[in-house]
Amino acid sequence: MKPLKIAALACALITPLAGTTAAHASAYPVKNPVLTKNSLYQTGPLPTTTCEELPVKPKNRAQARAYIDEVIRCLENTWGQHLKNAGLPYEPVKVRHVTSLPKNYCGSDNGNDDSQAWYCDWDRTLSFKLGKSWLDSPSDLWLFNTAASMYGYHVLKLAGIYDAGEDLRARSKSEHHEQARRLSLQAECLGAAFMQSVWPIKGRTTEDWDKFLWLVQGDQRGDDPLYGKTSTIKNWIRAGFRTGDPGSCNTWTAPSSKVA
Repeated sequence: MKPLKIAALACALITPLAGTTAAHASAYPVKNPVLTKNSLYQTGPLPTTTCEELPVKPKNRAQARAYIDEVIRCLENTWGQHLKNAGLPYEPVKVRHVTSLPKNYCGSDNGNDDSQAWYCDWDRTLSFKLGKSWLDSPSDLWLFNTAASMYGYHVLKLAGIYDAGEDLRARSKSEHHEQARRLSLQAECLGAAFMQSVWPIKGRTTEDWDKFLWLVQGDQRGDDPLYGKTSTIKNWIRAGFRTGDPGSCNTWTAPSSKVA
């Protein structure tokens, strides 16, 4: 089984709860149009392209890194076109492959998992740490989806959604966690929308997709509820994959029950 979290929230929405005098105090429903009516949602499905996977043998870190880099190249082509069509800014993401991360990378505790992927909004960088848990059996779609969903954070940054989410102030810990889940679930959905835009992937079948969904897990007992229940994450992944349209990924207008 893969580690629980394929995407780590970096910086945004992991800040301490703000006082009640915060300038942008809000509760559901979220009213900021940057979050709820962003032009990212108005441009239709992502352009249909192809993205061929590079071979990855078990325990071969160099091949896995090359694989991820190729998926990122595909992501840049697709999202660059979509963002420009939406009238939004575009710039390539920076990518780092590391064997270890600083204890408080990008202002957040990154834990002890041997395999991790982080997006840091401070320098717009994706960092991938590939360890045993992701390299032992790399034949599934896990690495592909990890790259795609993590790139979703970069899309949200470029669209202004990341910063607008960071500006929200919560009046309770539970509301703070809900805001974090809205951002995380949106990135998951955007990753799945991209996967639909390049589907079918050469050599893949619906069996591969079903196996990937089986691997997905949500928050576990004792965790801070920052990512969502397993069923919730899968629902948003399915929504993005079903349409290939970022408009299906507007978590900010969804009721609380849909982002639990």
